[in-house]
Parts: sequence; C-alpha cells; structure tokens
Amino acid sequence: MGSLETPTGGENGSAPSAGKGKSMSVDGAEAAPEADMSKRRRSSVLPLEVGTRVMCRWRDSKYHPVKVIERRKVHNAIPSDYEYYVHYTEFNRRLDEWVKLEQLDLDSVEAVVDEKVEEKGATGLKMTRHQKRKIDETHVEGHEELDAASLREHEEFTKVKNIATIELGRYEIETWYFSPFPPEYNDCLRLYFCEFCLNFMKRKEQLQRHMRKCDLKHPPGDEIYRSGTLSMFEVDGKKNKVYGQNLCYLAKLFLDHKTLYYDVDLFLFYVLCECDDRGCHMVGYFSKEKHSEESYNLACILTLPPYQRKGYGKFLIAFSYELSKKESKVGTPERPLSDLGLLSYRGYWTRVLLDILKKHKGNISIKELSDMTAIKAEDILTTLQSLELIQYRKGQHVICADPKVLDRHLKAAGRGGLEVDVSKLIWTPYKEQS
Repeated sequence: MGSLETPTGGENGSAPSAGKGKSMSVDGAEAAPEADMSKRRRSSVLPLEVGTRVMCRWRDSKYHPVKVIERRKVHNAIPSDYEYYVHYTEFNRRLDEWVKLEQLDLDSVEAVVDEKVEEKGATGLKMTRHQKRKIDETHVEGHEELDAASLREHEEFTKVKNIATIELGRYEIETWYFSPFPPEYNDCLRLYFCEFCLNFMKRKEQLQRHMRKCDLKHPPGDEIYRSGTLSMFEVDGKKNKVYGQNLCYLAKLFLDHKTLYYDVDLFLFYVLCECDDRGCHMVGYFSKEKHSEESYNLACILTLPPYQRKGYGKFLIAFSYELSKKESKVGTPERPLSDLGLLSYRGYWTRVLLDILKKHKGNISIKELSDMTAIKAEDILTTLQSLELIQYRKGQHVICADPKVLDRHLKAAGRGGLEVDVSKLIWTPYKEQS
C-alpha cells in the first residue's frame, strides 16, 4: 500500500553528494527525480474523476478501498483542490462520507472503470470472494422490489448524504442516508429537530426560540401504553399530518430501503418514548397502514441510533403483534424485508414459537400456533422449516419438537429484549374507533 508521503533526500541513511550537491539514497539512486515523478503523478491524476477507485484512510487509521461517488471544490482554495464523497466498498452505504485529499493514497489510484464492465467483475482493486459478496449484499439489501434500472436510478438520486448530522434532544447523531428534505434545506449539513413536535430548523438559535414556544412534551397522539419509564403513543397521520411527514423525513436519514410516503393520512404511527421529568423522548417507532389488504401489521420500523442494541427493536416487533392480537387478526411485516429485517423477525418468530412448543403438551397445528401468536401461518411454516422442525409423515406435515433441539435453537436465537406488559396496553383498534 502506498503512502501519502513522498520520498525525500537526507533521511534513512541517505547523504548529500559532495560533488553535485544532490540528495542520494542508500543505493546511490537520485531521490530528487523520484520526488519529481511522484509530484508529476499527483498532478496528472488530480482532480480525481467520479468513479475512480483508490485507497482511503478511515477512522480506524487504516486504508480501505473506496469509490469516488461525487466531488466538490474546496472554498478559498486553489482551483484544483477538491473534497471527495466516497463509498467504502467493503462496508454499507451508511458509512459513505466526504473526505479530504490528504486521506487518499494517490499511489493506489485506479483508472475509472466502466460500470457495465464493473458489473461483470472487472474491478480495479483485488478483492476476496468474501469482500465481493459483502459488496453485492450492500447494493441489493432492502431493494429486492426494484429492477436493475430502478435500482441504478435510486442510487443515483440518493448517492450523496445531504444532511451529515442532526441534533435531537440531548443527542447529536450522524446520519446514514439521503433524505429528500425540501429544497430550501439543500445547503444544510446539520439540522436541529424539536424532539417533541419534530419540526426541524437550520440554526441552533431557531431551535432555542422554538423550544420556548412549543408546548408539547410528548408526541401529538394518544398514549396507549405505559410501563415504568416507557410509553407508546399512537399518532394518526391524518390528524397530525405535519408530524407524520417530519417523522418520515427523520426516519429516511437512517433507512435506505424505504419509500418516503408524503401521503401519511393512510398510516398510524406508534412512537416509543423514554419518559422523565422533562417529557417523553422518542426512542423509535413503527408505522402500519390503517387498512391493509395483505394483513401487514407493520410498514416501517426504526430504532434511533443512540437507543440501538438495547432491545427496543425487538420490543417494537412484539408490540405490533400484540396489536394484531387485540384486532383478532394474524399479521406479517410489509414485504420485501431487508436481510437485517428478516433476521430480526426470524429471531422473534423463533423465540415465540419455540417457547410455546416447549411448554405445550400433546399435538399442536400450524393453525393453532397462528391463532395463539397472531403470526401468519406462512411465516410459522418457513421459520420451522428453516429450523428443520417440520417433517413429512403419512401424507402430512408434522412438527418435531425434541426438547434438546428446541433449547439449542432458542439459545441461538438470543434474548427476546424488553417484554411488552399486555396489562398496560389500553387500545382500541382503528376500525372500532371509526
């Protein structure tokens, strides 16, 4: 791997020549022409073209392969000075960022590769099969519903993060993806959100003035659940249209694979909060259609980054099924699921189903499991098949529940996260409200 530093004379044992006054390296070769060559190479490749592949120094101080997605001129600098927006080809798009020239190893620059050739595997950088697979997964995750042309259009439109960071309550959060905020926010790298009404502003002073006037201390909806310091609010998109749209703008900063719905009238939003004496602070949310022909009980789900890995995502999934039970319906998440989404749901389905199978005495059918859990029969079948707990005997499918096998699968599925205390849920289904 090349270094950003160019070789210079007079170091590492090199000594000046008495006769000619030029720096000489240990083996006697002239160092100055070498430095000149490096300088010429540097000037010949700059500015880097969009599509160029190069090694870039990341936050771990190591160099990683990147692809230049976009470039922009640096203000108050010489005309050839640019910053570059890069995609780390080993990682998810959420880590894409603007980098300065000094972070790039110009000795590793590869020529711009034609996209059609690139798709056939003719990349400039050498990669292991594992790395290539990771790149492929990154490009398709969550976009299974898009054909190749639509996927390219989506990636072109959303290729550069427009907002770098947001302030929400006491947290400053780095964003992951592009979100289509109104045009007047195009020049903003940071936005300031009111954590209660979700209005967003360009400057801290605007937020401070807003907070003095905003009388909300929780999401603008009905509190349908409270257990300890956790509360869940149901927000009707039709009654609270601006809040619903702002929530979608906010969520899109952390979700790559979801379409932004401007028509929020058709959705209910379930906003999970941690409560203290200052108010109810948003942790995450899920949305669902008011009327779903496909029995979807969840359209979109997000736990905000400061609250991730604390069991809130599992709580939101479990809560969506508790609502389905109250409706006396079976439910399933909206398709397509991303790879990570499928893992989360498969973990939930596994824990719920195997817990029942462990405790149940005698035979039990898929239909009975579905009635008990509100999980769709197809999801139960695919989950049990993936665990190899379904056998075909005497012309019918039979669930084989060996206790040791169940324990092994339950251990692999991990902990269930925070539990929903159903006794604390006070809720009327939307159809009955109407």
